[in-house]
Amino acid sequence: MSLALAGQAPATFEIKSAHLSLVALLLKSPDLNHLAAELEQRFGDMPGFFEGDATLIDLQALPPDTTDIDFSALQAILRRHQLQPLAVRGGPQALMTQAVAAGLVAAPDAVVARSPASAAAPAAPTAAEPAPITPEPVLPPPGALVIDRPLRSGQQVYARGRDLVVMAMVNPGAEVIADGHIHVYAPLRGKAIAGARGMGDARIFALAMAPELISIAGIYRTSEVSLPANIHNRPAQVRLDAGPEGDRLVIEALAA
Repeated sequence: MSLALAGQAPATFEIKSAHLSLVALLLKSPDLNHLAAELEQRFGDMPGFFEGDATLIDLQALPPDTTDIDFSALQAILRRHQLQPLAVRGGPQALMTQAVAAGLVAAPDAVVARSPASAAAPAAPTAAEPAPITPEPVLPPPGALVIDRPLRSGQQVYARGRDLVVMAMVNPGAEVIADGHIHVYAPLRGKAIAGARGMGDARIFALAMAPELISIAGIYRTSEVSLPANIHNRPAQVRLDAGPEGDRLVIEALAA
């Protein structure tokens, strides 16, 4: 026999589960001056790139002898680029204590996305290691952002949370950015940045590949390194190859 009892809910609030999409900053060095310089170099000309994104600071890639970080200064650096640091994970207890004292939330169970090749062979968990909690996927807006006009020097287009399709030339000095793939059905002469928020399986396609800069998930190559004759100004694609010796860009000719 089942029994149903009437309950009374609070009139002014409810408590529910929530999933928050975070940007993860994988900190590789405690040198905050170097970090500030590299962030300025990478995002200084894109002041609206992050738009106040909530940020998780991941400490697991720091050198093992790191014992001190000025987390207040680190948060100030991130906020200059419109990142909003909320939580921290992956560090030794001493660093986690410093981070919590600076107002960050310890989030040891947070899951950070990895590139597909890196995720293919994860390290075997120890018996004491808790099972990670996988958040619900955040779906990008439907369809791609389509640009059907030439992009001139100084112009920038960002396909936030989606792919980018450009139907005309990307001239030198122009910049196309996408969180997903980039397709340029014309000559690519400017900068192309795909997988801007860490999507390692993003690709760049162009009918005439001759960029000033190409980048996927933060790994980049500039025009200072000349493209091979069978690639330059020809149909080609760029992908990221993640291997044991580090990630590298692979540029391949497309079949006619």
